[in-house]
Amino acid sequence: MNELHPKPVIGVIGGSGVYEIDGLTNTEWRQVQSSFGTPSDAILFGELAGVSMAFLPRHGRGHKYSPTSINYRANIDAMKRAGVTDIISVSAVGSLREDLGPGHFVLVDQFIDRTFGRVKSFFDTGCVAHVSMAQPVSQRLAGHLESACQELGLNHRRGGTYLTMEGPQFSTLAESQLYRSWGCDVIGMTNMPEAKLAREAEIPYATVAMVTDYDCWHPDHADVTVEQVIKHLLANADNARALIRTVAPAIAAARPAVDTQGGDRALDAALITHESARDPDLVAKLDAVAGRVLLP
Repeated sequence: MNELHPKPVIGVIGGSGVYEIDGLTNTEWRQVQSSFGTPSDAILFGELAGVSMAFLPRHGRGHKYSPTSINYRANIDAMKRAGVTDIISVSAVGSLREDLGPGHFVLVDQFIDRTFGRVKSFFDTGCVAHVSMAQPVSQRLAGHLESACQELGLNHRRGGTYLTMEGPQFSTLAESQLYRSWGCDVIGMTNMPEAKLAREAEIPYATVAMVTDYDCWHPDHADVTVEQVIKHLLANADNARALIRTVAPAIAAARPAVDTQGGDRALDAALITHESARDPDLVAKLDAVAGRVLLP
């Protein structure tokens, strides 16, 4: 590690069914203030096999927030302020593929964003930036996750496209069939704009998509219900926690000084607003997310 990242801190954003991490020591729930509003919850800080960890329940403990009402900007800003160097996102999804049944873990590498009710960038009038999202997932993190899945014997597939819908309603049959025709593999409601914001905040990001159902396209399965999803969530949660316990030490031990592909320096060529035209109030709000390139 170097001055950019004095030490690795593995951040976990837990989705439906994953509200804590087993095995953490020296734990403390701590409120982290954000310039962009209120995060979903306090962050659970702790150590796992000597590795610094920071866990944030995406929907809040007790599942208070819907996918649309989550303050994604505050969540990612808070993780940046907490010193997080890498984010593992754990999310429940529906399957759009026959061979990806409930219980499978998909290590997603692409996204299609179909959300429309969310603020998707830290940058706005007075400070504009355009980051690349061509490769939205850190392949370094995905490789560690794949190795951990293999070690644990988990049903998994590396690679796949995650269609993010607005929700909170599940898909219509026509929508589900459309997304299958596009070549999508799984469908969920939360990883966008989360992945985009992580890239803007220069935090490498990877998704573990946990399949709970076949969406509604499958003729041999009932339409999606909350009861069905919860049943598979509970089964997936134990495997997800085991995966985190296994992968976190490996990520920390092999963390390079700079992960350029993963996004450590995503803002180097992204800022377009001339320094003389930047809004000082917005620049001040971006102190954690973009202070590396905005502040002297």
